[in-house]
This record gives sequence, structure tokens and C-alpha cells, in this order.
Amino acid sequence: MANTALNKYEKLECSGLWRENAQGQRREVVANLGATSLILSDPKREIALSHWSLPAVKRLNPGEMPAVFAPDAAEGETLEIDDTTMIAALETVHAAIRAARPRPGRLRNAFLGSVALGILAIGIFWLPDALEKHTASFLPLSTRQEIGRAALLDLTRLTGQPCRAKSGQAALAKLSARIFGADAGIELVVVRTGLPHVQNLPGRIIVLPESLLAEQDGPEIAAGFALAARIAAELNDTMIPLLHHAGFMATFRLLTTGALPTTAVAGFGDVLIAAPPASPPESFLLSRFEAAGLATTPYANALDPTGATTATLIEADPFENVIPPALLPDGDWVSLQDICTN
Repeated sequence: MANTALNKYEKLECSGLWRENAQGQRREVVANLGATSLILSDPKREIALSHWSLPAVKRLNPGEMPAVFAPDAAEGETLEIDDTTMIAALETVHAAIRAARPRPGRLRNAFLGSVALGILAIGIFWLPDALEKHTASFLPLSTRQEIGRAALLDLTRLTGQPCRAKSGQAALAKLSARIFGADAGIELVVVRTGLPHVQNLPGRIIVLPESLLAEQDGPEIAAGFALAARIAAELNDTMIPLLHHAGFMATFRLLTTGALPTTAVAGFGDVLIAAPPASPPESFLLSRFEAAGLATTPYANALDPTGATTATLIEADPFENVIPPALLPDGDWVSLQDICTN
């Protein structure tokens, strides 16, 4: 019932003026229409300020503009909006909910049963994905970094502790700055064993297997895989698979309290190792490698030694006939290769 009413309004949001109570000052918010609730957020800090259950939302001034809505008129909390699409959405949902209320008659029990099954289906098949995406969209970088650290800790159950030779870590930081820029805040981490693929973690953390360093003649291959991983993270939020692993209740707790239960990340390392990351489209790789001053051929050859699936990356290498700038001085490359000798 409510899901049908919401189909045409998915991902709908608008600005409005929110008053927390009858004595409060009006403040600008972003109203986001969800599956079962209207979420009001601070547009600057991107944090949720209030959640209104859709069945409880009522318009206080029908036919007038701007429209004034409230979850409970007795409490004095209100939202003023003049976005006609959002107003229509809220009134459509309210009408659908009102029309679906039980009525006396022979079909009453059958109707209630169908509504219950519909709500259950929405909760099982639609709401979890929507909740994961919505929660991820509101998380600040500091929270993502905290969760990423927890995921890294779980991953090291299988890979051992990150390699931490001091000179190697300094060289790794230089490589990150060279590829992504000094202000990008991308942290590269190297682990010795157990990681068959480069992996992204929330909070801009990229985990590399030592084999990309110790068994190579230069840093180009490790840099290529790191850059490809970052592009993949920009295309597909790394927080989504972690929240999917954590589950519905843990995700809901993160949305409402800003904290993920300590046990929610347990076992996520196994998921990462079992699932190789998707390779970004070649057009993205070519343009980003060129911008970073990085040849695509070493990465392509390491990705597929036969060249069968990476011919475009080799043939269209932006540095095919030009020597790209050095990624690291020789001394830093030697230190980077020895990062796991501590």
C-alpha cells in the first residue's frame, strides 16, 4: 500500500523550515522521503535531526502555502515546505494509508492479512537495501574511518598485522601522495599474507598484499592496483557491503545513534577475501591513470598476463611512447619493498 504510493517518489528530497517545538526557532533542513519515514537532516553537517513515521504525518493547513506538516500537532513540532512534488508525495502516502485502514465487513481479515504480508515483503526485500544506502549517505568521514579501522582489525585475523617498518611506512605515504595527491587522505596499508586481492575499506583505506611490492621491479604495479581500487570505491560505496554484512538492526542503530555495534564487523574479513573487487570501466582507468602520471600497461599485464581482457589498457596506454614521471626515488622503493621486514 505505502510502497505503491511511494514508487514514483523514490529518493525524493527538498528543503524546508523545521521547528522542533512550539517555542523553538525555525531552521533550514533537508527533508528526505524514505520507505516508512520522513527524515529531516541538517544540510551543513549532514546529520539526521528528526525521523517522522509516515502514517503519523499530517498536514495542518490544507489548501494553503507553504504547507505545514507535523507528526503530532500536540507536540508543536512542524515542517514548512513549498515544494509541490514533496507535498503531493506526502498527501498521496497519507491518502493511501487512510484508504488502507481496516473496514468492517467480510473481507476485513483477508485485507489485514494482505497488508501484513505486504509490509513484511517490503521490510525483507526493499527496506534493508534502502536503509543501507541511506545510512551510508549520512556518515561523516570520521565515522567511516572508525568503521574502516574495525574492518581492518577483523581482516588482520586472516592476514596478520599490517607491515610497519618505519622507513617503509614513510615510503608508502609518499606513494599515496604521489598517486592521489597530498590532501586526498588515502591511507595505503600492506599485509604480508592471506590477501589475494587489493581491497577497499571504508574511510579511504586501501589494503595491498606484500606480493605487489616484494615480487616486482618497481612500484608501478602496486600504484596501478591502488589507483584502480580507489576508482572502484568512488563508483561503489565501500560502506554498503559492510552494512549489508552487519545486518538490518546494526545498520539502523548506526543511523540512529552514530555507532555500529562492536560485533557487527566480525567476519567481514572473510567476505573481503572471498570476493575480488570489481574492475572499474576501462575509460575511467585510462583517464585517471593519465591524470596521475601512471602508465596502464604494467597494471594491465599484472591483471591479465595473456592480455586477452586488457588489450585496450595496453593499446591506449597514455604513456606508451613517453616515460612517465618517477613514482618514487630508488631509496624509497627499496624501503617500500622492505616494509614487512620488521
